[in-house]
Amino acid sequence: MLGDVVGTLACPHCGADLAAADNTLRCAAGHTFDVAKQGYVNLLTGTGSVGTADTAAMVAARVDFLGAGHYDPIGDALAAASAGAVPGALVDVGAGTGHHLARVLDALPERHGLALDISKYALRRAARAHPRMGAAVCDAWRPLPVRTGAAARVLNVFAPRNPPELHRILAAEGTLLVAAPTAGHLAELVPALGLLQVDPDKQERIDVKLAPWFTVRERHTHTFTMALDHTAIATVVAMGPSAWHTDPGRLRSAIAELANPLAVTASVTVSAYDPVRRLPNP
Repeated sequence: MLGDVVGTLACPHCGADLAAADNTLRCAAGHTFDVAKQGYVNLLTGTGSVGTADTAAMVAARVDFLGAGHYDPIGDALAAASAGAVPGALVDVGAGTGHHLARVLDALPERHGLALDISKYALRRAARAHPRMGAAVCDAWRPLPVRTGAAARVLNVFAPRNPPELHRILAAEGTLLVAAPTAGHLAELVPALGLLQVDPDKQERIDVKLAPWFTVRERHTHTFTMALDHTAIATVVAMGPSAWHTDPGRLRSAIAELANPLAVTASVTVSAYDPVRRLPNP
C-alpha cells in the first residue's frame, strides 16, 4: 500500500519530505498530490517522456504473459540478490505492473517496495500488485521522487537507467540490481518475426554508462526455455518494444508458421552493482 512507503517519497518540485493527509500527499512547502482511486500517486512534473510510456494494450499483454509465470526465474534471481540487512525500501525504477517487485517482496516479508514508472496504466496494476507495495508515476530521466539514500535495493528490469539518480536514492551500503536481456533472448522469435534484436554489446554499454557511479560486484546470466503457444508468442511481442515496430497482420501470419507450442529461449543477465562512495561535502 502507498502508506507503507510514503516515508520513502520526496516532493518532485522541492525535494522535501512528503506526508499523507486524507487522499493526498503534501510537503511542507504546500505542494499537494492526489492519490488516485486505484491507489497510486502521480508525481510526474511537466509532461515527462510520456511518448515512451507503456500503453494500455502493452500493459494488458504484460499482465497476461507475466501472470502465466513465463519470466518467474527472473523474479527469483532478483529475490535471491535482494536479501540483506541494509535498512530501507526496495525501489523498482521502471517497474511496469510491479510483477517482479511483487515476487521479490513475497520472498522478503520484512520489506516494503515502491514501484516507479511513467505509465499510469502500468501503475494502476502495480498499486494493487502486493499489499506491501506503493506506486508512483514519475519520469526516470528526471530527478526521482525518492529521498536520498532511502533505498536498500534499487531494481531495474528491462528499463531506462539514470545513473546519478539511481546512485542518489540508494543507501551507501545498498545494491543496484539490473536485469538486462542478452543477445540470445527470444532467439527463436527474433529472425522469424522480425523483432528488434538485442545488441551483443548491451551489457558492456550498461557498465560503461553506470561506471562513474557504480562498480560491478557480481553478475549471473540466467538462461531457460519457455514453451510458448501462439497466443503467448503474440503476447510477449505485444508487451515489449517490438510492439511499436511490427505490423499486426504480418505478425499474425508469421506466428502461424511457427510450431505450436514453440520452445523459446529466455536469456537475462542480472548484475549487482555497489555504489561508488559519495564524496564528502566541501
